[in-house]
Amino acid sequence: MSFPKSLPEALRRFRPSWSTLLLLALIAWVWFRPPAWVEDESRPLPAFSARLMDGRVMSSAELRGKVVLINVWATWCPWCKKEMPGIESFYRDYRGRGFTVLALSTDDSPEQVKRYLMEKGYSFDAAMMAPEHAAVFGEVKRLPTSFIIDPEGRLRHRIAGQVYYGRLEELVVPLLPMRH
Repeated sequence: MSFPKSLPEALRRFRPSWSTLLLLALIAWVWFRPPAWVEDESRPLPAFSARLMDGRVMSSAELRGKVVLINVWATWCPWCKKEMPGIESFYRDYRGRGFTVLALSTDDSPEQVKRYLMEKGYSFDAAMMAPEHAAVFGEVKRLPTSFIIDPEGRLRHRIAGQVYYGRLEELVVPLLPMRH
């Protein structure tokens, strides 16, 4: 067996099988369109509140009239980290139309969460996950998990897995007020 002397020569010799190409395509598709399980719901949520990282308390009453993404995540979760830039981008594009985000961290240390959010430049609101939140939204069995709340305060979608910009467009934009 002879070994190629350079990378271009090695690439010319590389002849992948159809199954290899199919596997590579599947990996690329999952990377850019990660799987998630979306459950449609339509139930009113009980009142809740969250102490934000800056010390303010946000209540569910303040969120009325907005479409809200509640994102349960952690700084140690690689899938959570992967989805955060898309959430931030969507938030910046749609906050003027009545969309907001509340990221609930399951980390042990609020300082670690604050540092992570500041380093990455995320501008949406964040708080620590509390037992009260599990009672409101239900048990979170995997990270990330997100919930979309409509302007009337009803839970409309539960997403177990990553959200990305396109998925947010599909689920959130129909709930936003029409532009005039």
